[in-house]
Amino acid sequence: MNGILCIDKPEGFTSFDVVAKMRGIAGQKKIGHGGTLDPMATGVLPLFLGSATRACDMVCDDQKEYLATFCLGYTTDTLDRTGTVLSRSPVTVGPARVKEALAAFRGHIRQVPPMYSAVKVDGHRLYDLARQGVEVARESRPVTIHELELTGQGPEPNSYHLRVLCSKGTYIRTLIDDLGRALGCGATMTALQRTRSAGFTLKDCITLTQAEAQKQQLCQLALPVERVFLPYPACTLSAFHARLFCNGVRLRADQLTDPVPGPMRIYGPQGFLGVAQLQEGQLKVLRLFLGGAPC
Repeated sequence: MNGILCIDKPEGFTSFDVVAKMRGIAGQKKIGHGGTLDPMATGVLPLFLGSATRACDMVCDDQKEYLATFCLGYTTDTLDRTGTVLSRSPVTVGPARVKEALAAFRGHIRQVPPMYSAVKVDGHRLYDLARQGVEVARESRPVTIHELELTGQGPEPNSYHLRVLCSKGTYIRTLIDDLGRALGCGATMTALQRTRSAGFTLKDCITLTQAEAQKQQLCQLALPVERVFLPYPACTLSAFHARLFCNGVRLRADQLTDPVPGPMRIYGPQGFLGVAQLQEGQLKVLRLFLGGAPC
């Protein structure tokens, strides 16, 4: 089976747990995922099956959207509600001050990865070190917060809902922790849902329960791998030139219709073939996806 299945990840599952579960449901070992989600998080987790796994590292839409809930007044070692409480502080700020403080976190910012994360330092996962009680220095990393807004107050006193549209590699836990520091009272993430990843949204998702119940129809549920590359312009080849392209022949720019700079989606009479771009007047294959239709 080749294609993409978007799963609405349930709380309590790691991203690898979802992959392992789907390997059993689909009866297929070759499955990768398009972006790690913490166990407490829910939401969009694209799974790449079969030949579609070759697209995992080529996702061109790296923007992710999250809906988060956080609570002011305390901090934990994991920066979320699953951790051990480290401090408690009185909360003297209201919604207006929280909204005002968000302005400092929009645009290009830098974040220090949390200790409870999969980032490696000197060959060791940070979460492995954290579980041993070891804290190490981490370098800050650049991320981009495209949109950041308070969408309402949460179910608990001093809790709020937050919508974030950000670049790949952004830690929402860290964003909330930094916000709490700026407000002087601390903050902890209490819920997180990813609503967009790799160009897919919750509307594209099915649950693991639905996947299990419809495992005989997974081919019909799978999305074509070309969905990942929709931001790229399309270029259609004749049957003759498509055959040459698939055999590794570098086509000249004058053999293409409407060539453009940068990556392009390449199609032949039978459908999507792969991704390529012009280099020194010739079409260089970036990745082939022959037989790229689901199943």
